[in-house]
Amino acid sequence: MIDVSALYCGLETPSTPHRYGRKITQIDPPEHQRMAVAKSAAERRPIVVWNVTRTCNLKCAHCYTSSEAIRYPNELDTAAAKEVLDDLASFKVPAVLFSGGEPLVRPDVLELAAYARELGLHVVLSTNGTLINRETAQKLKDLQFAYVGISLDSAHPKIHDEFRGMEGAFKRTMEGFRHCVDVGQKVGLRLTLTPHTCDDLDGIFDFIEKEGINRACFYHLCPAGRGLDLDAMDHARSRKAFDTICDRTQQLNEGGRRVEILTVDNQCDGPYLYERMKQENHPRAQQVLEMLHWNGGARYSSGVGIADIDFFGNVHADQFSMFRTFGNVKDRPFSEIWQDISNPVMAGLKDRLELLEGRCGTCRYKSVCGGSLRARAEITTGNTWASDPGCYLTDEEIAGPPIELEMKTQKV
Repeated sequence: MIDVSALYCGLETPSTPHRYGRKITQIDPPEHQRMAVAKSAAERRPIVVWNVTRTCNLKCAHCYTSSEAIRYPNELDTAAAKEVLDDLASFKVPAVLFSGGEPLVRPDVLELAAYARELGLHVVLSTNGTLINRETAQKLKDLQFAYVGISLDSAHPKIHDEFRGMEGAFKRTMEGFRHCVDVGQKVGLRLTLTPHTCDDLDGIFDFIEKEGINRACFYHLCPAGRGLDLDAMDHARSRKAFDTICDRTQQLNEGGRRVEILTVDNQCDGPYLYERMKQENHPRAQQVLEMLHWNGGARYSSGVGIADIDFFGNVHADQFSMFRTFGNVKDRPFSEIWQDISNPVMAGLKDRLELLEGRCGTCRYKSVCGGSLRARAEITTGNTWASDPGCYLTDEEIAGPPIELEMKTQKV
């Protein structure tokens, strides 16, 4: 993730200490939203994305699990799920993100969340929002969910409904947002950037401001599941979209709105932001470069700081890499699977820089970006270590000596 609010605007967010190894201000969020300062990015335990069910009441065009409104057999039962939570708590993971499918269709999901909170786990919900009524929103608030992320693909009902595969989805999703806001539950918007969704980002930011949304995550598309059938953004549109996100985030900040704005799954956003800040003579450009370098981008993401447990208990490097499994929690604990580097891909993910090929292998920002999203590279090319085709930096922008040399020069 690239925290645009923190990096570009200097806004302290609950995840800043975990993500960048430092605080920006002395303002602290509520305890149940706060993530600890990590000793180093390499030593971070993984945030675990847990697809607690594959079943979903919608049929979204970009769904990486190709979920539908059917019952899938062999999902983890309540007892097995609680054993997983016991292990995750003992392993001291920084957060568990309940996802799906649609997690709220699972009858015991709030029971599992309550158990996770008893264990002291930081819990997050990723949902389409259509099943959140006032009662459910209050339960989420009472359980101290650190954050509820609701997917919205457009500020226009027709576009959102088409993308989600259900007429009326926009109306129900809006109700979900408003119920969360009304009860004081921190809620955020999640949008996948595609040619279908990127042309009205200004409308999305208008929506964020009007509806009092606390957080928004803009995901670069990974062509997994039904997302294989979507056209990827061309590089010019990706750059334009990120510029719009930066511009509107700055406007929110200047207007006194403390909204977290993040981009996800394309770590070249970090170097691009730094180059933009240099061109603007931004006073915090050097600090931002240091924060990005500490974070390491994808270098400490999939297989290190991000993990996925799917609906059947299989463990993956991230939620987009379900084509490769490192083990199953029914057979041995997640913590044991995660630390086992006998699989060469898992070993490589934990120390990947010298394995990167092509443009990623020679990029001056390699230690900052980390080769971006390996799942997108492998799905597209068949090679785990190939260049990420989502990188929109030009050959000129990535050429030259490693960025570490520039950092040393700037400190002299």
